[in-house]
Amino acid sequence: MGAICLCSAASAQDYERPVAYPAIPKEAGAAAGFVPNGWLLETESQGDLNKDGTPDLLLVLRMNDPKNVVKDEYRELDTNPRMLVAAFADKAKKTYALALADHTLITRHTNPSMDPPFDEGAAIVNGTLQISLGLFMNAGGWYTSNIKFTFRHQDGCFKLIGYDSTVMKRNTGEVQSVSINYLTKKARIGQGDMGEDQEDVTWKTLTKKGLLCLEEVGDGLDFESEFRPFP
Repeated sequence: MGAICLCSAASAQDYERPVAYPAIPKEAGAAAGFVPNGWLLETESQGDLNKDGTPDLLLVLRMNDPKNVVKDEYRELDTNPRMLVAAFADKAKKTYALALADHTLITRHTNPSMDPPFDEGAAIVNGTLQISLGLFMNAGGWYTSNIKFTFRHQDGCFKLIGYDSTVMKRNTGEVQSVSINYLTKKARIGQGDMGEDQEDVTWKTLTKKGLLCLEEVGDGLDFESEFRPFP
């Protein structure tokens, strides 16, 4: 989908200032302890991620550097990047241990023709880590999309177990939905029109084996599932 949706972002490089990502503390007594200097705690979610009965933390941190607010004669664009941080609670020590620090999955906003891709769409839901992103081009592209990734902690990392996307082609009204369950290896593909309630649904079986760790997914808006919208 990235090849379809982001091809119009040629000017994004002009807005992407180099960033040095800080190390996140390995342990802290509260969410604030994982926030480096020069960063802000944007969202916080609590829930049991490792099935020990104790609420863990999911944080979205955002850099707060005025140098990353790019201005020209037409606009002002805040390109400060985000980091996704998860930490497991240690009930005995009353602290949290770092389990994840990733600055790639949540797309950095560097395209002035695109709406911000992240709007507090990070939460712990039923023991899973869920991240939602969106794409809406104000100019240079017809596609708009909403994407949700679902991860579960197993085998030492957060594995991608679910992927859901809805993509609409605004000039034609075509809509395609993709819902993938990587545990059952089944994918639901829906084809429809934004002016109609019904859609044509087909089911497919994944051919790729294994589950990706969150760090292997890369930029969420560039991620290409096995079933791409509007091939």
